[in-house]
Amino acid sequence: MKPYRSTKENRSRFFQGMRAGIPIGMGYFAVSFTLGITARNAGLSPWQAMVMSMAMHASAGQFAAIHVIAASSGFLEMAVTSFIVNLRYLLLSSSLSQKIRPGTRLSHRFFMAFFVTDEIFGISAACPGYVNPFYVYGAALVAAPSWEIGTLLGASVGNILPLAIANAMNLALYGMFLAIIIPPAKKDKFIAGIVVLSMFASFLCSVLLVSLSEGFRIILLTILIAGIAAWLHPVQEQGESSHES
Repeated sequence: MKPYRSTKENRSRFFQGMRAGIPIGMGYFAVSFTLGITARNAGLSPWQAMVMSMAMHASAGQFAAIHVIAASSGFLEMAVTSFIVNLRYLLLSSSLSQKIRPGTRLSHRFFMAFFVTDEIFGISAACPGYVNPFYVYGAALVAAPSWEIGTLLGASVGNILPLAIANAMNLALYGMFLAIIIPPAKKDKFIAGIVVLSMFASFLCSVLLVSLSEGFRIILLTILIAGIAAWLHPVQEQGESSHES
């Protein structure tokens, strides 16, 4: 069986992904604008900041790398810091691999992995059944350029904005996450409980495990909470659904 060969089906999933990517793109633009300001203050040119955003779609990883650059540290320290902060994407990709239909080409898997972010993972994981690669491509087509252009503009003209306004733009990121988690939480009380537990556990870790980096705390919480949730409430096998090809 050769999946994803129906042009009509792939086109439909692609446009569904684009629609889902619009609010993500809006949030990315606001957050990356602040990222661009930070990059400019660290000595990067607008184009250097944009290239960084094209190569790494990760706000925490990029902010960490920019701080290392600002401290005039070496390439090795920057690489190790970015790797540790972004290590959680290994978990997200591993989880999303279970949503990919068997027989999917390696090229699809590669590009889906490149565009995995917290938000794109969220909407992809919410798809019933298998996720079509073209759904991810559609979301990425809207979200990724918004991240890159926002970085370029922030590094170019961001310094003319008052600091309070620039910092307030970061709130868009939290609004994005709420838009992702609230609908499934309203449908399933167990998911709602896991969301509340995750928030409480994250707060405790930020207070009690201050010696650990943010990246390691996220990885630790993800493994523990996801493992407990899978043990208590395993997902039943689903037949093919509207998001399958």
